[in-house]
Amino acid sequence: MTVTDSIVDSGRTATAVAPAQFRSLMSTFPSGVTIVSTLDIGGQPWGMTCSSVCSVAVEPATLLVCLREGSPTLAAMLRSSTFAVNLLHARAKASAELFASGTPERFDMVRWTADPQAAGPHLVDDAHAIADCRISRTVSTGDHTVVFGEVFRVEHPAEGSPLLYGLREYSSWSVA
Repeated sequence: MTVTDSIVDSGRTATAVAPAQFRSLMSTFPSGVTIVSTLDIGGQPWGMTCSSVCSVAVEPATLLVCLREGSPTLAAMLRSSTFAVNLLHARAKASAELFASGTPERFDMVRWTADPQAAGPHLVDDAHAIADCRISRTVSTGDHTVVFGEVFRVEHPAEGSPLLYGLREYSSWSVA
């Protein structure tokens, strides 16, 4: 019996909460802020701000990111089979907002690099750590796709406190 079966078998029915109610709930759960990036097969950079990032396993090193269906960044990631997760430091709020805005020329407005071993653009002025990943699996759920990535390289281009987002505002804490 699966979890779904046990809920159905119990005679209870559950309906999903309204999107506004769910957003209100999740706004109370602070998360780190990242920019997920990739290069399409033509070498064009794509990226977006993402706080839906989670470590999954240590062996093999795997993390997941959740991206909206229809996102051009997601489409480019799926075609290239790779992506980079740029973990932003506290001084990168402007880049987080820029990559959340959908501005088409956002990569012209930040400094980034993409060496041949990189899985996507590295935002070297904005990230305190970067993980390069190969897509190992995807799962569609609702209006998002969960992308699992095996981490094959980690870089630490800068020191700094991580940028956080919660209660609909950016914050950080000091590194001890």
